[in-house]
Amino acid sequence: MEEQSPASFRRVLDVNLTGAWLGMRAAAPSLRRAGGGVIVNMSSLAGLTAYAGVGAYAASKWGLRGLTEAAALELAPDRVRVCSVHPGAIRTRMTAGFGDAHTAAQPILRFGEPEEVARMVLCIITEATFSTGSEFVMDGGILASPPADLASGD
Repeated sequence: MEEQSPASFRRVLDVNLTGAWLGMRAAAPSLRRAGGGVIVNMSSLAGLTAYAGVGAYAASKWGLRGLTEAAALELAPDRVRVCSVHPGAIRTRMTAGFGDAHTAAQPILRFGEPEEVARMVLCIITEATFSTGSEFVMDGGILASPPADLASGD
């Protein structure tokens, strides 16, 4: 946190939060005219739980949660649903250098695949028709895992 420049912090917010806002802002009029639709914002597990060393990223993803819920309330009268997806360890270029130890604490002992995230988005659009403002977590079960000091039952 102390080493990141204000410009770098703002850049992360601009990409992850302002970018999503601009996208929703641009899409809303067309979705209204069409009689409804779905917006799916891509958040992160870092939008649900904190991680050291990625304060700007976490702030942007936590902010995206609030933005998603506010948009869901604003657009619901026009039959526009707005949800967010919160992936954990997904095999991407961003995680290419991470080894198996990165997934060792989660119940599903592997990285998720981009195709799995795409199928979740498709499910939200086509099947989760009673969901808006909802958060869909894809984390290999890590949030359901007890902390290491509790896992032993002691």
